[in-house]
Amino acid sequence: MESRFSQSQSMVAVVTNHVDRYSNSNSHRLDVNPAVVVVQDVVLDGNRDRDGDGDRGSSSDSVVESHGNTDREDAEAVASTTGYGMGNGHVVGIGMPATSMAYLPQNVVLSELRHDGFEVCTPSGPAESGLVSKWRPKDRMKTGCVALVLCLNISVDPPDVIKISPCARMECWIDPFSMAPQKALDTIGKTLHFQYERWQPKARYKFQLDPTVEEVKKLCTSCRKYAKSERVLFHYNGHGVPKPTANGEIWFFNRSYTQYIPLPISDLDSWLKTPSIYVFDCSAAGMIVNAFIELQDWNPSSTSGTTPRDCILLAACEAHETLPQSHEFPADVFTSCLTTPIKIALRWFCTRSLLHESLDYSLIDRIPGRQTDRKTLLGELNWIFTAVTDTIAWNVLPHDLFQRLFRQDLLVASLFRNFLLAERIMRSANCSPVSYPMLPPTHQHHMWDAWDMAAEICLSQLPTLLEDPNAEFQPSPFFTEQLTAFEVWLDHGSEHKKPPEQLPIVLQVLLSQCHRFRALVLLGRFLDMGPWAVDLALSVGIFPYVLKLLQTTTPELRQILVFIWTKILALDKSCQVDLVKDGGHTYFIRFLDSVEAYPEQRAMAAFVLTVIVDGHRKGQEACIEADLIHVCLKHLQGGSPPNDTQTEPLFLQWLCLCLGKLWEDFTEAQVIGLQANAPTVFSLLLSEPQPEVRASAVFALGTLLDVGFDSSRDVGDDERDDDEKAVAEFSIVKSLLNVVSDGSPLVRAELAVALARFAFGHKRHLKSIAAAYWKPQPNSVLSSLPSFTVRNSVSGYSTPNQYSKIGPLSRVGGDNQSATRDGRVSVSSSSPLATSSIMHGSPLSDDSSHNSDPGMLNDCVTNGVVNHAKPRQLDNGLYSQCVSAMCTLTKDASPRISGLGRWVLSIIGIEQVVTKSAKTATTTGVRAGESSGTANSLAGLARSSSWFDMNGGHLPLTFRTPPVSPPKPSYLTGMRRVCSLEFRPHLMDSGGLADTLLGSPGVSGSSSDRSFLPQSTIYNWSCSHFSKPLLTATDGADEIAIKREERENLALNHITKCQRASGSNLHNPIARWDTKFETGAKTALLQPFSPVVVAAEEGECIRIWNYEEATLLNSFNNHEYPNKGISKLCLVNELDESLLLVASSDGNVRIWKDYISRGKQKLVTAFSSIHGHRPGARSVSAVVDWQQQSGYMYASGEISSTMVWDLDKEQLLSSIPLASDCSISALTASQVHGGQFAAGFVDGSVRLYDVRTPDGLICVTRPHTLGVDRSGGVGRVVGIGFQPGLDPAKIVSASQAGDIQFLDIRNQSDAYLTIDAHRGSLTALAIHRHAPLIASGSAKQLIKVFNLEGEQLGTIRYSPTFMAQKIGPVSCLAFHPYQILLAAGSADACVSIYADEISPPR
Repeated sequence: MESRFSQSQSMVAVVTNHVDRYSNSNSHRLDVNPAVVVVQDVVLDGNRDRDGDGDRGSSSDSVVESHGNTDREDAEAVASTTGYGMGNGHVVGIGMPATSMAYLPQNVVLSELRHDGFEVCTPSGPAESGLVSKWRPKDRMKTGCVALVLCLNISVDPPDVIKISPCARMECWIDPFSMAPQKALDTIGKTLHFQYERWQPKARYKFQLDPTVEEVKKLCTSCRKYAKSERVLFHYNGHGVPKPTANGEIWFFNRSYTQYIPLPISDLDSWLKTPSIYVFDCSAAGMIVNAFIELQDWNPSSTSGTTPRDCILLAACEAHETLPQSHEFPADVFTSCLTTPIKIALRWFCTRSLLHESLDYSLIDRIPGRQTDRKTLLGELNWIFTAVTDTIAWNVLPHDLFQRLFRQDLLVASLFRNFLLAERIMRSANCSPVSYPMLPPTHQHHMWDAWDMAAEICLSQLPTLLEDPNAEFQPSPFFTEQLTAFEVWLDHGSEHKKPPEQLPIVLQVLLSQCHRFRALVLLGRFLDMGPWAVDLALSVGIFPYVLKLLQTTTPELRQILVFIWTKILALDKSCQVDLVKDGGHTYFIRFLDSVEAYPEQRAMAAFVLTVIVDGHRKGQEACIEADLIHVCLKHLQGGSPPNDTQTEPLFLQWLCLCLGKLWEDFTEAQVIGLQANAPTVFSLLLSEPQPEVRASAVFALGTLLDVGFDSSRDVGDDERDDDEKAVAEFSIVKSLLNVVSDGSPLVRAELAVALARFAFGHKRHLKSIAAAYWKPQPNSVLSSLPSFTVRNSVSGYSTPNQYSKIGPLSRVGGDNQSATRDGRVSVSSSSPLATSSIMHGSPLSDDSSHNSDPGMLNDCVTNGVVNHAKPRQLDNGLYSQCVSAMCTLTKDASPRISGLGRWVLSIIGIEQVVTKSAKTATTTGVRAGESSGTANSLAGLARSSSWFDMNGGHLPLTFRTPPVSPPKPSYLTGMRRVCSLEFRPHLMDSGGLADTLLGSPGVSGSSSDRSFLPQSTIYNWSCSHFSKPLLTATDGADEIAIKREERENLALNHITKCQRASGSNLHNPIARWDTKFETGAKTALLQPFSPVVVAAEEGECIRIWNYEEATLLNSFNNHEYPNKGISKLCLVNELDESLLLVASSDGNVRIWKDYISRGKQKLVTAFSSIHGHRPGARSVSAVVDWQQQSGYMYASGEISSTMVWDLDKEQLLSSIPLASDCSISALTASQVHGGQFAAGFVDGSVRLYDVRTPDGLICVTRPHTLGVDRSGGVGRVVGIGFQPGLDPAKIVSASQAGDIQFLDIRNQSDAYLTIDAHRGSLTALAIHRHAPLIASGSAKQLIKVFNLEGEQLGTIRYSPTFMAQKIGPVSCLAFHPYQILLAAGSADACVSIYADEISPPR
């Protein structure tokens, strides 16, 4: 997919290019993948002739009705496959029947990033060290002093050199014989100084011409003294002295120039010390390098420590070579390459180019321009040369060596770039320059061809430019071509292919204004390929360039720069320091506030700012100064008209996270936030459709709570501030308590973290509330709390009569005098405490266990008001609601959140105690005669029916002292209060005995220690969005589309067969599976595209079986407290990667992915679908169904309404009143018409609902009359379903009495057909989705199959192929969605599968 960055002024959105399901509500701005649409057209065409104007038996008005009745899923099925737009209007005028795709819903839910392993892993955000720190140069270094030593002895040749004629004579481009020898020596010295100065102008230069050994020593020591710890460069020209010796000695002179004096390299090294770089321009220079390496081996580390010596050597040739003498080269060709590379490169190239006849050498010396000005010929040549040599080095050298030689020190980098040229030129004269550390050969690298071509193009203009000073210089196409090569790589390259060799050139191009925009766009595309690409770009050295670019004001660069910084910071958080230091944060705040940019791009700016303030105080202060808080709040409150931000969830999410991180643990920012009314702004976001936005808003509200603020401390001068703060905190907590029943675990996890912060700051109040609750006291806090009498939706279910059989509970500690001096508690079996079924001793001394309790409460609590140093009016009702919410969290359907809930309770002194199973009655204190069921019910607490309704959850609570020995884990878990931690946290400075024993995060000693608070994960988790590719569709999208098309075609073929099938032979058993369930198969389900059956038992064990191969594929428990029973299994996204929705009888819904692979199942999401139940009802008895078209899940039971959950938003969409006094016993959702569902009631009535009508209810009928025995409830509807076809009002309903009623509710008359199938024993009903078949099961061990006309097609009594074994009482029936297959589960734990086509039994 090509990038959306274009050269035009009107920039397009950076990110909208990737098909992102993030913005479901925003699908009109997403590009739809054309490939997917084509696939869909094929499917639609295949449907046209089949459907005609509707289904048989459906009159034309029903089609009209379904159009008008907001049958939006049909329209959307045609309109889009990518995002499922919630209520974005209808697609009109497509010219095909409204329901052509109704059977194959196009939407996919629960497949976002957030559903991938929420339970398993804790996400990590941008890294601060590790992989990422490698790209930073370890420590930048500078060469502070340069020593130039020339031993030329002009006019006297050394004895070991025989010169040819004509011979190379030039030194620093000066002919030494053109002037007096001494003058020539001085001129050459000064010229060399000037040549080096171009590469390092700030260094100090010293030179010695034809020196003695003493002068060299003096020079070296003074250079090291001046340079201190910086690098010293030592340049040695030995053209006037003999070659170095085999021992590694170089030659100097005596004072009278009558002798050559040797100097061992070891002496030189000891004077110059380290870090240093040596350049040796003499014959046999490799001798010195060899000697130096030997010296390193002898003396591997410096005197100061074990750090390796930082010495670099560049030598003109190998040990056995002499320097080239050809007159086409200067005598110091090696020095010329290192210090005047362009001049020598062009001279050498000219002799080998087609230009050598037309171009005069002298013109090369007159190339116009400056090397530093890239708009001139000389500047451009220098620029191209730098890019080419940098690229060769980056592609050939190992990463660490490249960093050390080409990125650490400017002078060293320049010399090494030029050294690559020296290797190329001198190799042509049979001479091989040597370096230490050694480099791989580069003289034949193909990038030299690009240099030759660029040089030729530039030189061809030279005569014209010199003749006509006004002639315009034409820039070389080199950079344009290299960018094109990079673009080609981007189209075809990947992480697993060779990295793009043009990356260093892209870096050079950023310096040029004319290529900069294109280079940045391509760089953005490269960085988008993944963290590996960002790391690669940073290691090339991109960072300082993009940091500098933040100072530009060019408008067209803003969006791409924000994108690039997003990618960098998603990998490496440490860049926050550089950004703040350079004032880069203001660039992003301006961009965030700009109206022209798309919200997706502004979300990136918000992300960058979030990373800048994350845990970085200077960043927080800088952003507060730049007024970031008000900017963010302004955009959270209302979108700006051109691009309404309210429609972009990603932007809202990052605004919330940015503010949350900005005031996290930063009081000054919290105060500004509170003054700016931030809590109100965020509380409105808690009902946003996207779970990510809601979770981020909860996070921002949570960090606004100051953990350090404990309202029970002594009040000083800032009493008024504290009061204001307390009021603000209470308003925040009130908002937070509204999300305790949110459908997304992401949101509830953040709520738990926020409540933990509040609990930490308000420990004493919460503890006294909790303590009073367990202490029988006439004027306790609780007697005055309204929240206990008025049950609200904050916690579980209200069951007033639940605890009638629970005896009184006594406290271990102050009230129970059976505690002996050593702290052991001995309780007889008749003691009331034994009833709690949880019993352990306490190792604490009597002081802590006796005295901390009773007195403390009396001090604290008077007439229901908690008193402190100064009285303060406190909202005790709110505190009790908080504890209630914490308890609700401990019962959460998600294991991770229930763990967080227990963690939060431990902060206020209630800890979970894991006890042995109630079956081992003697050890746990349950009397031997009691069954384990009684033990379960004993876990409740007297007077706590409305608050700690732990029967609704899994965790009995009790206030206890820590156990002596860690108890063994089991199903039955308890809660206890840790006495010693209640009001005197300092008593347990040892770190909490309970924690070490139980391994649970507990309360540590000092109240300022927050390390044990649970940490939020939403920020780290959200960061991962930006690490993934944003500009291209994710890999595998095509494969998914192909797989989807195959399944759709398969499904359509099967549906056609089903509609024509009679089903008269549906009694052939093809498989029988003994599930080995203890309580029989409760519910079963057939997979649509594989021979797999899923079954579950009352104890919530789920097993998956392949009925063709007769193998068990997987078996797992739905959760750890299997005592609720499963009510329904549904498949979500059955045409794609299907998920298994498991609804428990208590209303908890858990959705699993990868459930077919053994041990690989992952919990995608979990939530409680039902809130509260009818007074007097013993349990919820939840009934649940799922509707793929709309993405809705319907749940009801012993409650007065049906909860409609939008699984895409993971949010309660609405609660539809039942309009009936009795409760629902069976529920079915239409698989054709989104938003429609039918319910069967306990009293035999049937109602049809549509969520799109104002009150939900469409019509009521009562086809089943109650039998004589009213108490047995035989008229109760046990099965209900929509008839196959497109008619929205045809329903089949079956009652326990055994009658099956066929209804056309639209006519609101009685049933048009009744079958008396089973007398008083009907247990299960199944209706085929597409074939005209109905099956009913009986407790009397038989199954009957009927067609839609009511004719009985067959009876299944027993399976003769299984040795005439009868089936057990039928407990569940399920048809295959697209084939004539029936699965029947029975109370004897067998699941049988029947087909209408005879095939060999298994």
